[in-house]
Amino acid sequence: MKYETVIGLEVHLHLNTRTKAFCGCSTEFGNKPNSQTCPVCLGFPGSLPVYNKTALDYAIKVALALNCQVQEYTKFDRKNYYYPDLPKNYQISQYDLPLSLAGFLDIEIEGKNKRIGITRVHMEEDAGKLIHKDSVSLVDLNRAGVPLLEIVSEPDISSPEEAREYLSTLKNTLEYLEVSDCDMEKGSLRCDANISIRLRGEKKLGVKIELKNMNSFKAVRDALAYEEERQARVLDDGEKLVQETRLWDEKEGATVVMRTKEGAQDYRYFPEPDLPPFMLTKSKIEEIRSALPESPKEKRMRFVKDYALTESDAKRLTVSKKDADFAEGLLKISKDKKVAANWLIGPLASVASDNICSISKLKINGGAAELNNLINLERSGVISNLVAKAVLSEMVKSGKTSAEIIKEKNLGQISDSGQLESIVEKVISANPKSVADFKSGKGNALMFLVGQAMKRSQGKANPKVLQDLFKRRLSNA
Repeated sequence: MKYETVIGLEVHLHLNTRTKAFCGCSTEFGNKPNSQTCPVCLGFPGSLPVYNKTALDYAIKVALALNCQVQEYTKFDRKNYYYPDLPKNYQISQYDLPLSLAGFLDIEIEGKNKRIGITRVHMEEDAGKLIHKDSVSLVDLNRAGVPLLEIVSEPDISSPEEAREYLSTLKNTLEYLEVSDCDMEKGSLRCDANISIRLRGEKKLGVKIELKNMNSFKAVRDALAYEEERQARVLDDGEKLVQETRLWDEKEGATVVMRTKEGAQDYRYFPEPDLPPFMLTKSKIEEIRSALPESPKEKRMRFVKDYALTESDAKRLTVSKKDADFAEGLLKISKDKKVAANWLIGPLASVASDNICSISKLKINGGAAELNNLINLERSGVISNLVAKAVLSEMVKSGKTSAEIIKEKNLGQISDSGQLESIVEKVISANPKSVADFKSGKGNALMFLVGQAMKRSQGKANPKVLQDLFKRRLSNA
């Protein structure tokens, strides 16, 4: 408790436009290296950039969703950048007149709301990708010039866990806008973190260290946690911290020095001479604002109101927009919203986990309507809950409907007490201790006996009928 942590995050977001920021080259991921380039993104003399209109609309959309003030006058600047992944030796970015300022994002920490300030959301282009191999470095310029947004937070984040929650909430918000796939593995969403520590109660900020090379939210949290401890050790040893950029080495679980940190004077910003300033009308900004989709928080609140779900269930069902849309498709047609929600966050989520995908990507022939048919078959007693879960797995594997699977495998639920009496007798004979426990008033013993009977019937027996049979048989014994 001697020190307090101050964290600010810089998130870089690829916009999912078909073409690059300033030219007509494709932004498609994964193609042959250096196959998506032209004189503009290679910085050839005499080539002139023209900004992508869709990228501008997407940028305004993101700024408004993050409660920023979109500026009616904005311009691009040149940021001098002497690395081989941008061959023209500068990046087209924004400096003193960015697209937007002064926004915020609310996050939830330990059940309490915390507001994190957004300093700015500005437009720029991405660099290419350097690949270091043995004694050589290779460059792939397919990514050079892809439209990028930089989302800079205020230093309002006080712990590595808060940083992770901020990133998770931000990613959720951006996915709902459908302006980016937010895929960290592809580099569509990247995060640099600035962290400093200071004596608790101090007002002056400590020496800022920038962290890079973090490819997951967990890596961001772990790198920040390590850096907290490292900086505290340096200060406790009476040494001074130096402003620098450090890389996160996930294998070693440590940060390592990359370079001393550049400042604005090193980048030598000046207005981009090949692009005129933008004049954004209020009507254009309001047109985009009015078309903003429902936010994750708004959808969550509506799920609670419209479908009588708990806040916890609603939160789980709205983490992903595609999953939320699938869930709503089921909830709208379901007779019992709570039962449908339980299926979504229970069996369906389990099958999705087994298939390493989200619930919306499960291949269910007939989608939400067919899933609703399966739930109704279980609710009406045609099949047991155990069988229904097995049928769901088979539906995903085979692409068949629930009715086809039940008919083919003869999985209909047995509710005839005459057919179940022999199973009940065998279970009673095999479990004398549980029988004695039931007779002594232990209610859990009955559920154990029912479970054993369900196993013997391969999940086909009606559990309610079994309960009645066991109660009747043991009360008369």
